[in-house]
Amino acid sequence: MKALILAAGRGTRLFPVTRPVDKPLVAVYDKPLIYYPLCSLIEAGVTDILILVGTGKIPRFSELFGDGSDFGVRIQYLEQHIQRGIADAFLLAEDFIANEPICLLLGDNIFLGEEFSRQLEAAFAEKEGATIFACPSEHPEQFGVVEFDENGNALSIEEKPAKPKSRYIIPGAYVYDSSVSSMAAQLKPSARGELEISDLNQLYLNQGSLRVRALGESVTWMDVGSADAVLDAANLIRSRQHSSGQLMGCIEAAAYRRGYISHAELHELGQRLAGTSYGKYLLSL
Repeated sequence: MKALILAAGRGTRLFPVTRPVDKPLVAVYDKPLIYYPLCSLIEAGVTDILILVGTGKIPRFSELFGDGSDFGVRIQYLEQHIQRGIADAFLLAEDFIANEPICLLLGDNIFLGEEFSRQLEAAFAEKEGATIFACPSEHPEQFGVVEFDENGNALSIEEKPAKPKSRYIIPGAYVYDSSVSSMAAQLKPSARGELEISDLNQLYLNQGSLRVRALGESVTWMDVGSADAVLDAANLIRSRQHSSGQLMGCIEAAAYRRGYISHAELHELGQRLAGTSYGKYLLSL
């Protein structure tokens, strides 16, 4: 299974923190932000990952993950020179997608909870159409809102509606079929000059092939786009890790549990970081 992680954003809402550090590399408690979406993909069984980064930023990310072989997966990198919207990723990555189903996660979104990875894996089993995810919100009017029927078929999508038709909002996770690049090629730039992911979803909705998977209360979604959001996410992750004794967003542990790396390989990765709490956790497994 293949996936894209969008990590090319400038993170202007986090300036000046993101002047010297790319937003996906900002620390969220004890690990870089991008660890969390990458871990979710590995937990879901994705083995082929393309990370879209800003101009000249590939070395920063490859220093962290290399080619992915340490984790039993394949990781590639591609520069996005101009910010043209989320849906532009499917045009840039057309060769990588190569007419296969593809998942897209935003590099600044965190999903906590095993149910999310299970839902992500199940969405890949749908060979045609597109799958978006929905989280319940107390303030849906502040987000993109999706209305769907009891069979998980999308009925409507509205961006920040005054009167939401449901309490379910759309977070930064999507799974599309092999036609997504050709579908994205049909899009016209919005008033913002971008190819909007909402317009892509609308195309699938218009042809009756947009499904919705509702995420239950066991899944926590966080859009880590502001200083307060970074702090809130860090505090929540710290609390849950201390109470459970398990690291969240630990890509090595996820790879080990999926069988992508052996016990000996996990031990070697832990030894490299043996002087840190992260390394000690790996060794404890």
